[in-house]
Amino acid sequence: MAKKITEECISCGACEPECPNEAISQGDPVYVIDAVKCTECVGAYETSKCTEVCPVDGVIIPDPDHLESHADLEAKYAKLHA
Repeated sequence: MAKKITEECISCGACEPECPNEAISQGDPVYVIDAVKCTECVGAYETSKCTEVCPVDGVIIPDPDHLESHADLEAKYAKLHA
C-alpha cells in the first residue's frame, strides 16, 4: 500500500530527500506522494523513511486507494530500480 500525505502537512520538505524512489514532490499547498513510485521503502529500508522524519505525527498515512501486498511492493521497487 502506498503512502499519502494529508492536508495537515506543514510543507517542511523533510520527507522528499528521504524517499529512495523519488516518489515525493512539492504539491500545492502540501507535499504529495506518487503512488506509482511509492513502495513504503520496501526494498530499500526496513521502515518508511518519510514517516520517520516527518515532524508532524499522523500526516503520512497508508493510502487506502492503493492496496498492495509486501510482494507487490518488492516487485515495484525492483522494477523502479532495474
